[in-house]
Formats: sequence, structure tokens, C-alpha cells
Amino acid sequence: MFPIRDHNPSGSTPFVTWALIALNILVFLSYYPLARDDYALFRVYADFALVPGLVTEGYNLHGFLTSMFMHGGWMHLAGNMLFLWVFGDNMEDEMGHIPFLLFYLAAGFGAALAHYLSAPTAMVPMVGASGAIAGVMGGYLLLFPRARVDVLIILVIYVTVLPIPAWITLGLWFALQIFSGFGADPNLGGVAYWAHAGGFILGIVLTLPLFLRRGGPAFWMRTQGRPPHPEATYELTRSNIPTVRRRRK
Repeated sequence: MFPIRDHNPSGSTPFVTWALIALNILVFLSYYPLARDDYALFRVYADFALVPGLVTEGYNLHGFLTSMFMHGGWMHLAGNMLFLWVFGDNMEDEMGHIPFLLFYLAAGFGAALAHYLSAPTAMVPMVGASGAIAGVMGGYLLLFPRARVDVLIILVIYVTVLPIPAWITLGLWFALQIFSGFGADPNLGGVAYWAHAGGFILGIVLTLPLFLRRGGPAFWMRTQGRPPHPEATYELTRSNIPTVRRRRK
């Protein structure tokens, strides 16, 4: 299941969201040429990723910040930037450009801290913007629980796009992080589930003041949990590729 867009148009240009996407791509491209040099790539991760064991020893504290702009591969980068593209513009529109940037960095720092606390002696580097983006998703869920999100669903040979309320899409994603986190050992590497969960929860907490200024539960009552403006509509068109029918023998 991949969210590809929402029906929640932004009322302003998301300059910070675009800048964050561009920065993540540029940072990845800066060390991508080292992909075939294992030692050089190891040095980059050792210097700029979050390595909990080194933090425990008092080293590489800057990894709490720098790790959120690094990625382990093209698919890792593309997936994170897609989620930021879908959900970031609306949060930036609601918060304002600079507050959104501070919110994003705080969520990323909190996510990295959650990962560190889950495995303070691990020597496996952690990289990725997903913790910060999880914070964006948590805030989005609080403000727009019934906003429709178009989700690309791929089941073997069955592919479709379904509009699903944000509370289902994001709620299932969060539940998956918690469930998977209890079944995984963060000392062995892999997906940083607790960074995702921590970032998501912190995103909700940091969005609470804005939610309360909007009226809290009364805001939900006024909007029924939907965006407080007309939703975007999309039309699905048929493919122009001709269908070749099978002949009966």
C-alpha cells in the first residue's frame, strides 16, 4: 500500500517541503558515487549516520540531526520523499513555513532519540528521513483524520487505487510500526520501527497546540474531520493501449 496523493489541496506554496525534498536528494547524490567503495561508504555512515553505540560513548552526537538527511538507497529515498510530498504541504500550509521546518526537525530529532533508546549499544548506523516524516504524518492525522488519501494497492497481479480516509491509512501504518517493533531486534539493523513510532507520536504532540487553537474537538465538529476547504477531485481515465482479445479455438 503506497499513498500517492491526497484530496487535500494546499492553500500556499510549500517552499519548505520542496526544499527538504531537494536537500535530501542532493545529500544522497553527494555520497552515491561511493556505493561501490565499501570502506568509503562505511566512513560516511560512521561520520554522519546515527550510531547508538557511539552516542553512548559520547561521540557523533550530531548524528541525531545529520542522519535524517541520509538514505540507504534509491528506493529508501523515493519512498520517504513520496510520503513527504503527499503530507508535508498541508502541514506547512497550516503551520507556516518556519514553524513547519522547526516542527520537522524536532520530529526527526525525537524519532532518532526513540531509536537510540531502543538500542543504546547498537553499532548499526541508522539513516533516513522517515522519522521526521512520521511526525508530519502524525500531525496530519490529528488535523485531517477524514481527509481522503489515494492509496496504490498492489496484490500480486491486482493493482488499483483506492481513496481511503487518513485515519485508516495512517492508523494502519502506525499500528504496523508498533507490531513490527516488538517483533524486531533493533540491534541487528533493518527498519527503525521505533524511530517511526516515536516520530509519529511526537508529531501528534507537537501539533496539539495548533489543533487546540483551531478549537480542538470543535474543529473536528465543524469540519467533520475533513479539510476545511473543498477537496481536490481526480478523474481516472481509461488507457489508450488497445485490448487484444483471445480467440477461441
